[in-house]
Amino acid sequence: MPVSADCFVTGLVLAAGGSRRLGEPKQLLPYGSGTLLDHTLETARSSGFDQLIVALGGSSEVVRRQVDLSGAEVVENRDYGDGCSSSIAAGLSAVDARSEVLVLMLGDQPGVTAATVRSLVAGRGEGTAIAVCQYDDGRGHPLAFGRALFDELRELHGDKAVWKLMDRRAGEVVEVRVPGSIPPDVDTLEDYEAVLA
Repeated sequence: MPVSADCFVTGLVLAAGGSRRLGEPKQLLPYGSGTLLDHTLETARSSGFDQLIVALGGSSEVVRRQVDLSGAEVVENRDYGDGCSSSIAAGLSAVDARSEVLVLMLGDQPGVTAATVRSLVAGRGEGTAIAVCQYDDGRGHPLAFGRALFDELRELHGDKAVWKLMDRRAGEVVEVRVPGSIPPDVDTLEDYEAVLA
């Protein structure tokens, strides 16, 4: 079932990181019955997107061999060392022309659920430029962007650029209430141990 009956929604899983702080490909860390990225992609597939894209970069060859990428279009981000923005740009190159909404998901944030994604899309409202999950302790991923911002997203640079974009367009941001704390992402071994706990 599509995530929204009203418009075409694309999900983009950002999974191109080089895992410098961790020292091994975090996409392949054991999690549940597979890997960390397997878990995120299963959540994305369960979210009912009309189109699903995953951006790979660091360790992409081994990720392609070990992760179930079924149902997702894979884009290669050769500039993955430049931060998340380069993965967004790579992903946008594959977005369907019918897409009205782009939902960004982090490949290393296993606490995000399909219910959260559906709430975000349903709660954003028609014609909204930006929607963000408002957890008990602040704003967090996933994020949703309307088609009017796709070109601006392509031009971003660096790791925190989407947050700076939201600051610049503060009056256009819709906060969608999600109960609980911001799900942690995995950058270090301590982060990984915390999400396993």
